Amino acid sequence: MYDLVIIGGGPGGVAAGIYGARKKMKTALVAGDFGGQSKVSAEIQNWVGVKAISGFAWAKTLEDHLRAQEGLDIFQPDLATKVEKSGEGFAVSLQGGKKLETRTVLVATGSSRKKLDIPGEKEFDGKGVAYCATCDAPIFKDKITAVIGGGNAGLEAVLDLLNYSKKVYLLEYSDRLTGDAATQEKIKASPKAEVILQAEAKEIFGDKFVTGLKYQDVPSGNIKELKLDGVFVEVGSYPNSGFVKGLVKLNDCGEIIVDHKTQTTSLRGIWAAGDVSDVLYKQNNVSAGDAIKAVLNIYDFLK
Repeated sequence: MYDLVIIGGGPGGVAAGIYGARKKMKTALVAGDFGGQSKVSAEIQNWVGVKAISGFAWAKTLEDHLRAQEGLDIFQPDLATKVEKSGEGFAVSLQGGKKLETRTVLVATGSSRKKLDIPGEKEFDGKGVAYCATCDAPIFKDKITAVIGGGNAGLEAVLDLLNYSKKVYLLEYSDRLTGDAATQEKIKASPKAEVILQAEAKEIFGDKFVTGLKYQDVPSGNIKELKLDGVFVEVGSYPNSGFVKGLVKLNDCGEIIVDHKTQTTSLRGIWAAGDVSDVLYKQNNVSAGDAIKAVLNIYDFLK
């Protein structure tokens, strides 16, 4: 019987694993891999204490720090497929066939970005294709960029990029933007921003890095091209919470609802942190901090 089973290998899960081990709780961590969404980032510049690091190297530092802890059982690569109530605790079923019995559970499985599924997106992921303007906008200083998606996430990405890029295109499939009106006004007021409505992204192309984007003008059906250096995909994301659906309360977006003071969920004994929760800001540093907060609360709970 574990004191704590942590599910997730992103910054939240790793931070929780380190703290769980240091608190001498009998802790297990389950992860498919390490690093979360930022693993594919060309360069991370906002991880506290590190000026700049590639996503791949950053993920390796997380893993190395985690594996340096004593008394921590790591099940990787593996995934949690179900969490069930079991007596006074929980049973966590793993894809590999194991079942872990534990007194408490911390869900830190993050979210998955929705993709465009067009030619070039996968090939240039981390080579001009990005999914987090807050993380990667500074890399595109004095470059030409495009944001796909006219919701709040897309509009906020444009605002981030306007601080760095010399030109930012915003492409939206429908005939209007759906994000906040006040944010729309800021974008339309910038001479560096250009909104293209009824535009469907068709292909991202380039050489070693992105050099352009093809899109279809929906009314006419004509294919047009934009010469640019980066494409930010902001068509939404979905939290990786399916394995606890029906066990804890989720909001309409599928995020786990937590008490942001303690990270507790609606079910006693389960905590959640990071992008899988209804946290306002989806950031690596926030995920790590919230996960640490959760482990400290779990420690108090167990004592």
